[in-house]
Amino acid sequence: MKRCTICTKEFDETAERSEYAEAGEWLAGEVWQDAGELCPLCLENRARLVMMYCPEYNS
Repeated sequence: MKRCTICTKEFDETAERSEYAEAGEWLAGEVWQDAGELCPLCLENRARLVMMYCPEYNS
């Protein structure tokens, strides 16, 4: 179990992830350099926010 650096909840990093969480994980690695540190919910939220507010990643 790991602790999310955004919401501080514990999460299982080996659990299955949604497509949004996978997109959030890509962003965590490529844009914010915090891959592996966020829970699936925070990854999903990050991906949704980027899709809404950052058109440079919507291609």
